[in-house]
Amino acid sequence: MRWPLWRVAVAERSMEPALHPGDWLVVRRTMVPGRALRLRAGQVVVARHPDRPDLLIVKRAVREEGGGWWLASDNPGAGAVDSRAFGAVPASLIEGRVLLRYWPVRRGQQPAGPAPGDRGRGQRLP
Repeated sequence: MRWPLWRVAVAERSMEPALHPGDWLVVRRTMVPGRALRLRAGQVVVARHPDRPDLLIVKRAVREEGGGWWLASDNPGAGAVDSRAFGAVPASLIEGRVLLRYWPVRRGQQPAGPAPGDRGRGQRLP
């Protein structure tokens, strides 16, 4: 069993304008690794890249496709890699659903450093 809430930092521009590099997110993940998470189209998720399971990605769930989800970038022009490149992502590779962006507090405020209280335990995601 693992902790159901997880914090991650966005590292790339693939989800602009919704999320920017340096944004910190709270993610709800399943208590048991590999167990499918209930999702709806339009929700932002953290998933493992199908071809590189060590790489975590932040994408928007677009539609369910036979046991998996079609994941898309909000900003495909940023050179983002999503389901257009690797197809539907199996539900077992979706690690969690983004609940909220907690840093920066206001969009116009870009932090100069890590989020308050961060001691390097968060994870930066593309």
